[in-house]
Amino acid sequence: MKMGTARWPRNAEIVEMFCGRGNGLHALSNLGFTRLEGVDLSASLLAQYRGPGKLYVCDCRQLRFDDCSKDIVIIQGGLHHLESLPGDLEQTLLEANRVLREGGLLVLVEPWATPFLSFVHAVCRNSLARRISKKLDALATMIEYEGRTYQQWLHQPQVIRHLLQKYFRPEQYKIRWGKIMFVGQKRAEFVDY
Repeated sequence: MKMGTARWPRNAEIVEMFCGRGNGLHALSNLGFTRLEGVDLSASLLAQYRGPGKLYVCDCRQLRFDDCSKDIVIIQGGLHHLESLPGDLEQTLLEANRVLREGGLLVLVEPWATPFLSFVHAVCRNSLARRISKKLDALATMIEYEGRTYQQWLHQPQVIRHLLQKYFRPEQYKIRWGKIMFVGQKRAEFVDY
């Protein structure tokens, strides 16, 4: 992981929001992290997890954790599923901020509108390419099923950047290859730009 995991204490209390089947939790466990928790709305996805982390069926807009109780909150590809922007995004980021300790980190990776992603989307519309590549077909299917929330996410970059920086002081901020990668430290006082 290129998001600074080498510097994180292995006993950090980490929560992955929108954790699904727990692939991210497995990766963190393989890196030596031991205090892992995950939340997702889907009980059926959580039931597929086989690992050491604790899992909770929970709405990420209303986390069940105490204030200032976690060191790191991770979101990998969950925010673009939110039903209503900017409201649901703001509530989710506010909750992440609330559960983080002073100095705690939000780490996120989400799709982002870049020329590369536009190219990938164009290739996804090609039926021959979809037949040749299972990964491309899976992405095209995801785009079809999640079309409204996915497109809503991709078309509001200023709103998203504003809310990230309102609740978190950026430490790492990269946009490339169709993704935004953001690491931000919890802000004690919110900044409205």
